[in-house]
Amino acid sequence: MRVTAFLLAFFSICAALSRAQDPAALLNDPAVRAALELAKSNEPRAIDQQIRLCEIPAPPFHEGARASEFARLFSSLGLKDVRIDQAGNVIGVRPGLSARPNLVFAAHLDTVFPEDTDVHVTREGAILKGPGIGDDCRGLTVLLSVIQTLRDAHIQTPGSITFVADVGEEGLGDLRGMKTLFNDTLKGQIDKFVSIDGLGLGLVNIGVGSMRYKVTFTGPGGHSYGAFGMANPIHAMGRAIAKISDFEVPTNPKTTFNVGRVGGGTSVNAIAFECWMEVDMRSADVTALKTLDEKFHAAIRAAVDEENRRWHDRGKVSASEELAGLRPAGRTPLDAPILRTTLAVDHALSIDDAPAEGSTDSNIPMTMNIPAVTISGGGKGSGAHSTRETYDTTDSWRGTQRALLLAIALAR
Repeated sequence: MRVTAFLLAFFSICAALSRAQDPAALLNDPAVRAALELAKSNEPRAIDQQIRLCEIPAPPFHEGARASEFARLFSSLGLKDVRIDQAGNVIGVRPGLSARPNLVFAAHLDTVFPEDTDVHVTREGAILKGPGIGDDCRGLTVLLSVIQTLRDAHIQTPGSITFVADVGEEGLGDLRGMKTLFNDTLKGQIDKFVSIDGLGLGLVNIGVGSMRYKVTFTGPGGHSYGAFGMANPIHAMGRAIAKISDFEVPTNPKTTFNVGRVGGGTSVNAIAFECWMEVDMRSADVTALKTLDEKFHAAIRAAVDEENRRWHDRGKVSASEELAGLRPAGRTPLDAPILRTTLAVDHALSIDDAPAEGSTDSNIPMTMNIPAVTISGGGKGSGAHSTRETYDTTDSWRGTQRALLLAIALAR
């Protein structure tokens, strides 16, 4: 009798999924409604897990400890073929009635914080505070909640869902996890892609591209008094920074630049023999980014020439520019089925948000014309990428429900 009831429920869900033309139709299915309520009721336990995950360090290029825990969690939640690929991505499959379409749901493991950062999380009522608690510990938590709810609610999807906890989304990680996933590990096997990143109930369909450089200025160096009159690498870098700060860039498409880090020199009383700076330039428009890149290179050349002329080419300085990161710009068109489905999910759950632009894991599939969006994980927060980062858990379950319904709607 129980087997018969289970089978009837099973086929009812499958029928609802196959005939649904938009996510609102899924809400008419009792099993789907029950799954959404389960996601909401489980949210307090999910928040506890968010704290626990965030206290596992995952600094840039050293995400191994958190990755190992995710491999364990993926297996405990019943995912199949759980593995860690050569980049460090954790992958687990929830088989559907067929292998295709294959929907990938992802959130990133890494943070921006160095290895010695105190990642302890404090809690005061609804407010959590700790480095990375929102970005992307919230996304990782929602990823796990979706897996658990699909299992506990006995939801069977027509297509398969591959869950990925990926590396290298932040900073100079340069999306290395996604590049490996799409170009090697799951090459040709991904039909749709959703990234969970950010707070609130946002939606990203435009991938902001970025170019990141490390520029090293060198010269012979010398004593600040005895060798005075020699071209100075730090002065040349200062000239370059001044030129970059005066760049005029368009506001539409939004185009930005930033000198984020500088270093070098040996002593206050020494002319440096070497110094360096790291520069970030961004735009969702390929042409605007290319134009900015050209201005950047011209500024470096001009700064070096001016410093050498200033000191009559005595102890000439030079500069080398190393491309440290490249995130290609891309977009998912407004009429793409994946975006229409996401907006329909939002409408069904009374979420009012318009598609926007951002720099996320979705950049990679967007540039490959693979349907992709990034959704936020719910809740609110402040101080991202700082040790003062906070996360407000008020109504955070709405982000979990949204991700869950989107997974059900897209896995067909």
